[in-house]
Amino acid sequence: MSDPAPAPAGLPAIVDVALKGQCPRCGAPTLFRGWLKFAERCTVCGLDIGAFNVGDGPAAFLTLILGTIVVAAAVVLEVTVHPPWWVHVLLWIPITTAGVVLSLRVAKGALITIEYRNARRDGLVD
Repeated sequence: MSDPAPAPAGLPAIVDVALKGQCPRCGAPTLFRGWLKFAERCTVCGLDIGAFNVGDGPAAFLTLILGTIVVAAAVVLEVTVHPPWWVHVLLWIPITTAGVVLSLRVAKGALITIEYRNARRDGLVD
């Protein structure tokens, strides 16, 4: 498998934006105002972050991906160990909640970066 395409000159890598909350234009850590809420604009370069809309894309992807992983793990646990029902409740609800909350920020950062770069190619940004 080949390496992912490098970021265009001067733009931060998608992984950096997603993991560090960087602005997709200048790389300053100004993408988020809270844990999951985007800032309205970058205080360093002035990028109007509020103009981008990732919608429910990150939540939809995470529901499918994490849901599959959690259900598969719950089935394996049930078939191999046969725990009481309350063990499933105590185990899978916190794991699912933590997985969604922790990965939603990363997914939102990655998708807004992709949206920024696609708009940039179309000549709509800057």
